[in-house]
Amino acid sequence: MDENFEEQGKLPELKLDARQAQGFLSFFKTLPKDVRAVRLFDRRDYYTAHGDDATFIAKTYYHTTTALRQLGNGVGALSSVSVSRNMFETITRDILLERMDRTLELYEGSGSNWKLVKSGTPGNFGSFEDILFANNEMQDSPAIVALAPKFDQNGCTVGFGYIDITKRVLGLAEFLDDSHFTNLESALVALGCRECLVPTETGKSSENRPLYDAISRCGVMVTERKKTEFKGRDLVQDLGRLVKGSVESVRDLVSSFECAAGALGCILSYAELLADESNYGNYTVKQYNLNSYMRLDSAAMRALNVMESKSDANKNFSLFGLMNRTCTAGMGKRLLHMWLKQPLLDVDEINCRLDLVQAFVEDAALRQDLRQHLKRISDIERLTHNLERKRASLLHVVKLYQSGIRIPYIKSVLERYDGQFAPLIRERYIDSLEKWSDDNHLNKFIALVETAVDLDQLENGEYMISSAYDSNLSSLKDEQETLEQQIHNLHKQTANDLDLPIDKSLKLDKGTQFGHVFRITKKEEPKVRRQLNSHYIVLETRKDGVKFTNTKLKKLGDRYQKILDEYKSCQKELVARVVQTVASFSEVFEGLAGSLSELDVLLSFADLASSCPTAYSRPNISPPDTGDIILEGCRHPCVEAQDWVNFIPNDCRLVRGESWFQIITGPNMGGKSTYIRQVGVNVLMAQVGSFVPCDNATISIRDCIFARVGAGDCQLKGVSTFMQEMLETASILKGATNRSLIIIDELGRGTSTYDGFGLAWAICEHIVEEIKAPTLFATHFHELTALANENGNNGHKQIAGVANFHVSAHIDSSSRKLTMLYKVQPGACDQSFGILVAEFANFPQSVVALATEKASELEDFSPNAMMPTDCKEAVSKRKREFDPHDVSRGTARARQFLQDFTQMPLDKMDLKQALQQLSQMKTDLEKNAVDSRWLQQFFSSSD
Repeated sequence: MDENFEEQGKLPELKLDARQAQGFLSFFKTLPKDVRAVRLFDRRDYYTAHGDDATFIAKTYYHTTTALRQLGNGVGALSSVSVSRNMFETITRDILLERMDRTLELYEGSGSNWKLVKSGTPGNFGSFEDILFANNEMQDSPAIVALAPKFDQNGCTVGFGYIDITKRVLGLAEFLDDSHFTNLESALVALGCRECLVPTETGKSSENRPLYDAISRCGVMVTERKKTEFKGRDLVQDLGRLVKGSVESVRDLVSSFECAAGALGCILSYAELLADESNYGNYTVKQYNLNSYMRLDSAAMRALNVMESKSDANKNFSLFGLMNRTCTAGMGKRLLHMWLKQPLLDVDEINCRLDLVQAFVEDAALRQDLRQHLKRISDIERLTHNLERKRASLLHVVKLYQSGIRIPYIKSVLERYDGQFAPLIRERYIDSLEKWSDDNHLNKFIALVETAVDLDQLENGEYMISSAYDSNLSSLKDEQETLEQQIHNLHKQTANDLDLPIDKSLKLDKGTQFGHVFRITKKEEPKVRRQLNSHYIVLETRKDGVKFTNTKLKKLGDRYQKILDEYKSCQKELVARVVQTVASFSEVFEGLAGSLSELDVLLSFADLASSCPTAYSRPNISPPDTGDIILEGCRHPCVEAQDWVNFIPNDCRLVRGESWFQIITGPNMGGKSTYIRQVGVNVLMAQVGSFVPCDNATISIRDCIFARVGAGDCQLKGVSTFMQEMLETASILKGATNRSLIIIDELGRGTSTYDGFGLAWAICEHIVEEIKAPTLFATHFHELTALANENGNNGHKQIAGVANFHVSAHIDSSSRKLTMLYKVQPGACDQSFGILVAEFANFPQSVVALATEKASELEDFSPNAMMPTDCKEAVSKRKREFDPHDVSRGTARARQFLQDFTQMPLDKMDLKQALQQLSQMKTDLEKNAVDSRWLQQFFSSSD
């Protein structure tokens, strides 16, 4: 039996009598079928799930069906499982924070009377926040997106609306997208979208399949809504109630969109924003601009390991885990999350962040003092959110107070800095903190709390209004204390009357059943039995003693309980009033949260840059149309952070017209993939505003990073490894510009050698000549290195900016031991190491010998130097020599074929149509290959 099931010990017992069971079964049958919803029923001490939900929970969380029980008898019996409170929290966190295929519903009631009290989805889990984040920080701020796609002959116009419920932000955008929806994918990544609303009819059309694929690639839950919900008719009026500021500006913004208004209208309906009056006047609305940040698609996020994954061996496996050294409770983490998904494109803004990081790197005392103070800052954003949603208590108010009293100390530390960036620190932080902490803002709030809250009781874990705050509360408190003294005096008098030591023999108890009572042990009772019977009322005789009272104690106790109830009621009213007053300071807290979370992230960058064994350096940033990408002593930050790694740094020089397109060859496990990824990671870190793991770095801003690094089979989606590879590459060919950075690893190896090489060559040429983006292309097709050799060949087409590099390895001539040197050096790799790696993996000698012989026949270079002695008599290699002009002419035609292929509307064609058109295109290409021996080889090899 599984450990998770064992840990539960005894599952909560499903205690329902026959009548209750029958009533529940009747109710359960009336519930509408929803395959995504997991329904849990609150039975006070435990929870239950039933039917398919019970089976899902048993298999997923208990990992055994022995947890299942049957509710009812016979054919109508219902599979059920009981869930403890701890397991309920585990299920809630998993469904709403980890999974993307389920929703959660919670019911309360009894018998046949049950009602839905809470529901949550991965994008909208506000009603479960108290469970999700009771003991955990909220690391990400999820967004819900709604899409209103409009297809025409020019492509698809995407109406785009989104909401960030935590930050109370609404946004809308409208953009034309390609057939792979690359713009949509980058927007979903940038916003951290977890749920996407689409019209129900959308899923029924084949032309929408690529749209669903793009959403799926981002790991986003798709929720279909009725098309009638995608309407913008009353949107301006609805936003006027929700948004701060004038309705005219809202009207002007909404009127500039055709499709986006309907998408945003659907979100307002789905999130039920208008049903909660606490939302009124608290939202902001803005236009989302796709060109505001570097675009990153899901493939790039995975290739660069930007975000954490469950499979990470430690936190340093991901860029977020490595860079997350934030101190505040949650705010800094969420901002870092957002920054990594939204790298900057503005040179001045990037340099502004870098200036601040440099200030904190250079002044260790400043950095450490600020971090110490930030460790005592609570999650002001979420506390404010609870205030605005009217879910706050005095505990939340006190946490805001405890954070607020740290602000003067933080401001004082910042003011002590007198370095070259002092004016920037004053403009960015000190002025902001002064604005929000004056007597009309934060200081006013602090004075309110110090007057209203009994801070002395905090040490006892009690959050109470000070009795001095309200005259009525004060008089009740005085009367309560007077009664306590009178009861104490009566206790002393009774002890004297009964001749019993006070507290030792005669105790004063207070309980819910009898209120204030006297208690003596059964041993003492015979000594005072006569007096008890004559002057007191015996209430109860138990093992722990005899409880009794008299008229005076009963009268005083009743009076005390009445005053105590009035005091609690008054406390409750005053707490509500204080919390409501504190909510009026929301703007102050939001302003402070913005400054403190930004300060926290930049200090985190500085701490990372300073504390690594090999220090980071500040990158020099240039606009996208000027400058090169030059990284000297470049390292991969996540790889070098692993305990078992002694990282070998490398230089990368992507120079326009010289080495703007780099072909990297070399052995498996030699470091090619790490090298090309670390370039992408360094560029991303620089545009986030962080120092980079290089000795020196100069970076020309990139508007997008495209990465095709590895591909796994997606059989469940009907997509093979090679098809996945081609889809990702098609996204690059359609979405990349000369301002992008392209990283490609092992392209074309999922099909036959000649086909794969032909594709790789044509794609390389297309990137170099048409897209003109800086590119790192790692490959085992050594023939591709001929692209660089075409530079400057008189009489032939020149391909400028292509350069060869290789990762070096050493073969010991005597022991034949292969040693990876992990250094990237100019020039193409002069040999293949695959057979040596196989030999290193202890392949049988006969297999190695035959592999060497066959490779000798096929390769354009001889591997005799690394052959075993008994294989020296290898068959002579067969060379394929082609005229360079023939190769160039043939590749141009192959590239045109690929361009025609990428333009095929596959999403609108059935399989038969696609195959017919592809066959015709192949026939035309064969005709064009009559005068190209290089092109003919591909057709002869496939016959």
